[in-house]
Amino acid sequence: MHSINQKIPLSFPNNIELFIKREDLLHPIISGNKFRKLKYNIQEAKRLGHSTLLTFGGAFSNHILAVAGAGAEFGFSTIGVIRGEEIEYKIHENPTLIKAQELGMKFYFVSRSDYREKENTNFKEKLQTIFGNFYLIPEGGTNFLAIKGCEEILTVEDKTFFTHVVCSTGTGGTFSGLVNSSTENQQLIGFSSLKGAFLSDVIRNFVTKSNWIINDDYHFGGYGKVNCELIQFINAFYKQTKIPLDPIYTGKMVYGVMDLIEKDFFPPNAKILMIHSGGLQGVKGMNLALQKKNREIICYDEM
Repeated sequence: MHSINQKIPLSFPNNIELFIKREDLLHPIISGNKFRKLKYNIQEAKRLGHSTLLTFGGAFSNHILAVAGAGAEFGFSTIGVIRGEEIEYKIHENPTLIKAQELGMKFYFVSRSDYREKENTNFKEKLQTIFGNFYLIPEGGTNFLAIKGCEEILTVEDKTFFTHVVCSTGTGGTFSGLVNSSTENQQLIGFSSLKGAFLSDVIRNFVTKSNWIINDDYHFGGYGKVNCELIQFINAFYKQTKIPLDPIYTGKMVYGVMDLIEKDFFPPNAKILMIHSGGLQGVKGMNLALQKKNREIICYDEM
């Protein structure tokens, strides 16, 4: 399955052309890169005879909702280990968890300190004692099967037409898949949604090519952090293009690309493909948080 490439109907200097691959349109629930990451993990879970998927995430996690949607669609029970014990009493305020619950996901809320132990064997054994056998999908969905799925994002035409491919990066899985499937003539840029310069080391575990860089300049304070400038940019971009962006990942990446174009970072005649990795379900939760602070919210026609 392939998504459409949409040209950004704006004029740019130096004959630069800018496109966005609408991965957000792949599926109404299992959106964007989550669709890619889960594809081969679902196949592996079926091959191994599992009936339950278990994964980890925060209160407004795109990944949590995507796993819940995948379970409902492909016949798995789903369990979400959620960071923050207090969230259990605030589900009614959380559109992400409400929807995941409607899709059949059961939640297990843990303290933030316990959540940090999720990679440890003892913690996993405790989960098996509670829930029995399950197929474990890591937080954010990134493993080698996820990267295999993300290697299918770029088409043959994408690899010959575009000089630059850019996407937002969180756990690094989507970007690693793009790097693996790119050509040596393409330059890949990952825009980190996280504060701290550590993603490059993570990605080196999954790739062997050197035609990529991570840009750490557009995280807006770190994961889940936004400011008025970013929200205003997302709203203005939607008015100009009718393309909705999420504020956690894609919105920051598009802001970064547009800013770098203005700063002449890209060479003349560059053909840039931005990857829209989905995540639009998180807009409702972000808007609730912004409203509580009496700040401008993200506005789309359908909201």
